[in-house]
Amino acid sequence: MAKLKRKVKKRLIRFTVLTLFLFVIVFSAVHFWDLKNNNQNRTLPKIINPSKDEEKYPKEYNLSLLATGDGLIHNQLARYAQTGNTYDFKPYLTEVKDIVQSYDLAYYNQETPFGTPGNYSFYPTFAVPSEYGDAMLDAGFNLISLASNHSFDKRETGVLNTLNYYQSKDNIMYNGIADSYENQENYQIAEKNGITYALLSYTYGTNGITVPDSKKYLVSVYSNELAQKDIKALRDKVDVLIVAMHWGVEYQLEPTSTQKEQAKFLADLGVDIIIGNHPHCLQPIEWLDDTLVIYSLGNFISNQIELYNSIGYKGAVGAFAMLDIKKTVNEDQSSKINLENLKVDLLFTYRNETDQYYKVVPFSKMDSKYLKNYQSVYEDYKKVIQKYDQTINVVPTT
Repeated sequence: MAKLKRKVKKRLIRFTVLTLFLFVIVFSAVHFWDLKNNNQNRTLPKIINPSKDEEKYPKEYNLSLLATGDGLIHNQLARYAQTGNTYDFKPYLTEVKDIVQSYDLAYYNQETPFGTPGNYSFYPTFAVPSEYGDAMLDAGFNLISLASNHSFDKRETGVLNTLNYYQSKDNIMYNGIADSYENQENYQIAEKNGITYALLSYTYGTNGITVPDSKKYLVSVYSNELAQKDIKALRDKVDVLIVAMHWGVEYQLEPTSTQKEQAKFLADLGVDIIIGNHPHCLQPIEWLDDTLVIYSLGNFISNQIELYNSIGYKGAVGAFAMLDIKKTVNEDQSSKINLENLKVDLLFTYRNETDQYYKVVPFSKMDSKYLKNYQSVYEDYKKVIQKYDQTINVVPTT
């Protein structure tokens, strides 16, 4: 009887083991078949190490630039801004301030050097109140060309007055005058939004007032050799190189052959943007391959409102040139700069002799109270800007 029980028990154990074995085989087969079918219809998630963020290429960086023309402070401009012994030019700029401040970089040409109280003078040799600089910086300008034909009007004293003013300010870049050879070659390089940039500034001359041979650093008078040296020192150190050129013939609406030759020379050296000043009127804009050449942006502000010649208001109509600078960086760290979205907004210097004030007015905000025939004036100067390139975008009037 005991032997029979043991046999039954062994058979039960064998049956249980066999049953479990068959269950495991069947379960595994079914599970494998299910996984195979499901995997044909889905993509498994990529396993990412959360401690290491993957860099995405290409990377893009953007910097916006606005440029305008000559700040030419005549006696009447200063007189209307004067209260007692102080000057306030800020009200002249209320119509443009919002535009200027919307750009990362905002350039203008400082045509006239600064003087000191009690020693101001105006045309033909200038030494103007530094409150004009206060107004321009307050409006948002931060890129300043200081080389002009008037830079040496008051000799070394005027140069140092102007330098002392700008050296006391933060977050600006200037070029064109210096107090030593060492500082002339101590090039300013700045970075914003991941893009590095530099400014060089030159003038064709100093109105016949000779800069001493021992102090040529005081004013950067243009020569191909000087420009080549400066550009060589900077070109590989910055993404964007801007050169301001005080050149050309006053009151001519087209560039001279010399301007064109110098523009080609600078473009061949790798300059990205050439901004021209001095003619006190607008001249065309064109591209030389990838180099943007702005031959003249006219006067930003002046008392030259009655200048007419071939078309009206020549000295009163200037412009803003505005564009985006785009930098693309590839995975191998190579990079490329593109200049995009170029547009031009014409400007008008309005003078109110009754209430004694001036106002710089963009044509994009123009009203007949400032200029009755502004539509026809706009069309005249649009043609000047587009003479070499019909694709240049001139912002419409209101």
